[in-house]
Amino acid sequence: METLVLRLDQVALRLGGRPVLRDVSLDLRAGEFVGLIGANGAGKTTLLRVILGLLRPNSGSVEVLGRPLRRGNPAVGYVPQKQQLDPETPLRGRDLVALGIDGQRWGIPLPSRKRRMRVDEALRAVDAIHYADAPVGKLSGGEQQRLLIAQALLADPQILLLDEPLSNLDIRSANEVVQLVARIGRERGVAVLLVAHDMNPMLDVMDRVLYLAEGRSAIGRVDEVVRTEVLSRLYGYPVDVLHVRGRILVVGGAEMLMGGQREHEVHTHE
Repeated sequence: METLVLRLDQVALRLGGRPVLRDVSLDLRAGEFVGLIGANGAGKTTLLRVILGLLRPNSGSVEVLGRPLRRGNPAVGYVPQKQQLDPETPLRGRDLVALGIDGQRWGIPLPSRKRRMRVDEALRAVDAIHYADAPVGKLSGGEQQRLLIAQALLADPQILLLDEPLSNLDIRSANEVVQLVARIGRERGVAVLLVAHDMNPMLDVMDRVLYLAEGRSAIGRVDEVVRTEVLSRLYGYPVDVLHVRGRILVVGGAEMLMGGQREHEVHTHE
C-alpha cells in the first residue's frame, strides 16, 4: 500500500459565522490522483487554503506525512489560480519558474549555476525547456500553466495542489495539462489534488473524485459519487444526475426551471 501523505479527518470551518466546510475527510496516498470537484462557492479553494495552513479549521485535523499541519511545508506544492499576465511583461519563462526558489528564500541566493540547473530540470519535467527564455506574456495559457507547475516542483513536493489549472484553457490544452500532471504524479510518486469544475479531462487518469457541495463532501470513484442520491444528500435538496448525449448533467430540481445558478454539468467520455 502506498504511503499516506495527507489525511483530513472531519475538517469543519466557519467563516463569518457561515459554515463553509462540514466534516470533510480524505486520505490521499503517494502517486494518487484525486479530482476536487464542485460548483462555485462549494468550498474547494477554501479547502486548499486549509491544507496549506493558511486557514485553521474550527474542528477536525489535518496531517501531512503523519504530522500535524504547519504553514509553509515544503512537502506541499501549490499551483494557484492563474492570473492573466500582461503581454508586455518582460519576465521570461525561466524567471517565473525561478520564483519557486527565490520567492521563499532568505539571504544569499543559490549559486547561479546550481540555481539554473534546478530550474532547467523543472522546465524539462513539464516539457517547457524550449520556451524557457520567451516572455511569459507572449505564451499561451497552457504554456503559462506548465511554467507554474514547474515552479511548484522546485521544492520536490510529495503533494501537489492545483487550483483551477484548467480554467480558461481550450480542450486540447486542458487535456495536455491533465496528462502532464498525471505523468508527473506517476513518475515522481507525487499525490495530486486538482480542483476543477469539469472532470471530463481527468476521467482517464483520476483515481477518485472528492465532490464538494454546500461544504459537504463525498469521496470515491466517479460512478460511486456522481449519483442522484449522493449529490442530493450533499446539496441538501433534490438533485438529478442526467445522462444526455455522453454528458452528465447535475441539475438542482426547480432551480433549473427558475434559471437559478445551481445548475452545472460534469462530462463523461464522448
